[in-house]
Amino acid sequence: MLNARQAEYEAEVLRHWAGQSDGAHDLGHLRRVWRNCQRIARAEGGADLEVLLAAAMFHDVVNLPKDSPDRAKAAQMSARVAADYLAGRDFPAEKIAAVAHAIAAHSFSGGVAPETLEAKILQDADRLEALGALGLARMFCVAGAMGGALFDAEDPLAQRCPLDDRTFALDHLEVKLFPVADAMQTAEGRLLAEEGAEWMQAFRSRLLREIG
Repeated sequence: MLNARQAEYEAEVLRHWAGQSDGAHDLGHLRRVWRNCQRIARAEGGADLEVLLAAAMFHDVVNLPKDSPDRAKAAQMSARVAADYLAGRDFPAEKIAAVAHAIAAHSFSGGVAPETLEAKILQDADRLEALGALGLARMFCVAGAMGGALFDAEDPLAQRCPLDDRTFALDHLEVKLFPVADAMQTAEGRLLAEEGAEWMQAFRSRLLREIG
């Protein structure tokens, strides 16, 4: 049942994206977030997988550019799209609000605190995508799309100037990604996040050695 539902949800998300191209937010991202959700849910126990599947598949259905003035509203907009879609399908009406809340609370910039286990799991599952090797790949992909440089060649660790992750991709590690590991909502999420953060620190050390 869940596999059929997943295919249905993916088709609806693709319809909304209408050929939109974003290497950091694609079907692969949705599927990995769903996989993360399942792993965390197994460890935590008690989560509603039906809610989590819908939330994972629709959490980025409204995907605005990073520099859009409405970027902070994208999660709320995605929540509304998901709720409207599910209300017209064979989905338990009493669970739609839980899906919408989980989606609204997953965002870095949305400012909505997760109040349910499903919301906490989705937030952690999505934020794990920002860590480890995959997190680095997505970070550089987004920086390139926005015209940013890899790092400040004269001051790669921003020791003599403020961090500026809009200009230099490497600064994003300190500005946003390393703090992610300290803000996870679940025990399993924290374990996975710490591992990913350690890998990124090792990468940065190696990069600094290579650039001298």
